Amino acid sequence: MKKVAFYTLGCKLNYSETSTIARKFEEKGYLKTEFTDTPDIFIINTCSVTENADKKCRKVVREARAISPDAYVAIIGCYAQLKPKEISEIPGVDAVLGASEKFRLIELLDGFVRPTKAEVFNSEIGEVKNFNTSYSMFDRTRTFLKVQDGCDYSCAFCTIPLARGSSRSDSVENIVKSAYEIAKTDVKEIVLTGVNTGDFGLQNGERKERFFDLIKALDEVDGIERFRISSIEPNLLHDEIIQFVSHSKRFVPHFHIPLQSGSNKILKLMRRRYLRELYVARVDKIKSLMPQACIGVDVIVGFPGETREDFLETYKFLNELNISYLHVFTYSERDNTLAASMPDSVPMNERHDRSRMLHILSDKKRRVFYESNLEGEFSVLFENDIEDGMMHGFTENYVRVAAKYDPVLINELKKVRLISISEKGTVLVDEVDSFVLEHH
Repeated sequence: MKKVAFYTLGCKLNYSETSTIARKFEEKGYLKTEFTDTPDIFIINTCSVTENADKKCRKVVREARAISPDAYVAIIGCYAQLKPKEISEIPGVDAVLGASEKFRLIELLDGFVRPTKAEVFNSEIGEVKNFNTSYSMFDRTRTFLKVQDGCDYSCAFCTIPLARGSSRSDSVENIVKSAYEIAKTDVKEIVLTGVNTGDFGLQNGERKERFFDLIKALDEVDGIERFRISSIEPNLLHDEIIQFVSHSKRFVPHFHIPLQSGSNKILKLMRRRYLRELYVARVDKIKSLMPQACIGVDVIVGFPGETREDFLETYKFLNELNISYLHVFTYSERDNTLAASMPDSVPMNERHDRSRMLHILSDKKRRVFYESNLEGEFSVLFENDIEDGMMHGFTENYVRVAAKYDPVLINELKKVRLISISEKGTVLVDEVDSFVLEHH
């Protein structure tokens, strides 16, 4: 029985796909093992959103070779689709499989016999039409369920349409079926994920269903306590979706909404499909219906043409917005994107300075959000996340909670009252119904 290990770089979508591919191996009689347990085969699922992700791929290959010098090493994922030749020349790589081929790698690699030269299986991205149902099963608490793939948008900074192809989706019927399969396990929460999740419904190039249809159907799935929407574009987060979540049985009040810039000038340069005024309207709508809702924001600093004044406009916009935390990305040039050839590049040290400022702002926003929830009662789903004798979990509105470790509470939903925020972020408490927020 050959042993196979997996390593995933990048987004939640990649994790859902890695998990599905791993199950295919197990169905064929392979033994899934840890990366360090001298595997016979390594499958490395890559990301290519930033330059750093490319470097990480090279490092993981080196580590794999050090652990098992004779093992078979296959690279899949976005980086593999974008730069197959470059990856095939990395010492130690045996095979590179693109977006269309990764789900057929057991068939294509035929026994995993190491070749004398790296093999490349890579179709043109325009040929990638199939949707492959995927969901993660890495832990028993939460599952990432892929509902959509690819993107028809053409944002100036993004390589994802080149790496994953055009927008396409599973059907509501199939996704509901997957949700019921997941419900048979111990999983309590499903996170809906995709490249452009709100664009759900395109099948064979035609709009067959809507994201709203999907969440209404999933809300009726017994056996799953919570559904969480991983990320949704502001122009696709329609009022009917917000209103539905506000009175839903299972969808939690947590929205992650990409912004990228608080400057309309920069949003236009980025080729985003909205202006900041729309973003404000979405936040206001959410907070009017769900005052305790958590709102996360993606923002990019250092985009070409972003002056100091433009950045400060973004900072002021975010500072005044009723949001909960930020995911800050430092812009990095990517081949074959419009932004890579734009003038007025921002010096790297200035990009890092701006990133630090927004990270500090994010910490302040999260603290304010946590404080606004004190004395409130929430349900916490406790995870197998143990550190220094403390266990952790998340409320429905994505507040991270710490409590004294109790194995009985793992993967259980418990009603709690949030009483205080510790300076260190970890507090020992005795009462089952009284927990302390963790400032994280």
